[in-house]
Amino acid sequence: MGRLRTIAVIGTRGFPGVQGGVESHCAHLYPLLDGMHVRVYRRKPYLTEKSQAEYPDIEFVDLPSTRIKGFEAVLHTLLCVCHIAFHRPDVVHVHNFGPGFVMPLLKLLGLRTVLTYHSVNYEHDKWGAVGKRLLRLCERLAMRWSDRIIFVNRYVMERQPEWARAKACYIPNGIEPATRADDTSLIEARGIRPGRYVLAVGRLSAEKGLDYLVQACDKLSQVEQVVIAGASDHDDGYAALMRSHDTAGKVVFTGYAEGELLRQLYSHARLYVLPSLSEGFPIALLEAMSYGLPIVASDIPGARLVNLPDSRYAKVADANALAHVIAAALSSHERPSYDLTPYSWPSIAAQTLDVIIS
Repeated sequence: MGRLRTIAVIGTRGFPGVQGGVESHCAHLYPLLDGMHVRVYRRKPYLTEKSQAEYPDIEFVDLPSTRIKGFEAVLHTLLCVCHIAFHRPDVVHVHNFGPGFVMPLLKLLGLRTVLTYHSVNYEHDKWGAVGKRLLRLCERLAMRWSDRIIFVNRYVMERQPEWARAKACYIPNGIEPATRADDTSLIEARGIRPGRYVLAVGRLSAEKGLDYLVQACDKLSQVEQVVIAGASDHDDGYAALMRSHDTAGKVVFTGYAEGELLRQLYSHARLYVLPSLSEGFPIALLEAMSYGLPIVASDIPGARLVNLPDSRYAKVADANALAHVIAAALSSHERPSYDLTPYSWPSIAAQTLDVIIS
């Protein structure tokens, strides 16, 4: 029997036990790539006790990094390339275009490269003018020098130049079938009242638009509680901003949630809200759909991918508009039904593997 082909993975902070959409994507995808040896490069500052779990045919290479915004990806990616130069894989799979500035170096090493384009990072307000220009340069380098490109958002793919679309394909994020939790002990221990809260799940950063959700729900008497499941990556300034908007004391911050806690949060929510200003293809939205939750989302391309009724989309970055749509959703007694067939992880893994090895 011949050796397994090796895929080197860069551009993720790592998994398991690490917060983030790319990290969740990788945690679901790579264990399903049968017949491949996967080498995942992880960033040491983000690893937890849960990150010590082992997976068949997955090798973790943990390298130093920093949590300084704008530098962590650069430093870690360069260290990854140094390791890759001496431990040559068959393919390098790069997640998002920020780390894609090394794509020309990988090609000089004679390596096949695949880029998964998750989100348009330079649309995020956290980046200044210089940072946005650098990210646009990284985007051009990553797309120009990659052999293949996978877009998780078909709208983003369709607006790319013809030369990029010629080597691109659309493969969405996926979701595992959900099993609702009857138990409520973990959420009640945090003061959360089952069946009486609006839920949002995501990193506490400005592009997630969670401050607009807090402002919207602060205006609505029919909202008893707002539960925000997520943590800050770099500082607590954004969380402090949200708390300043919570004049009625409705908001419960759970911190980063996974496993049984996250399952209970989804199982007993009254409504799920995605107030993001920008997204690639939000996995948390698919998770909420898998639990059959009513959903309200901001009117962005990433949320439009799932084709909710028009009445469930709210104007972006507008707390009053979001409040109006949330109020209408809470007054409705309809139970939604979603077709999640296109978002099966085994199918997505098979499509991805075909791109990687073809």
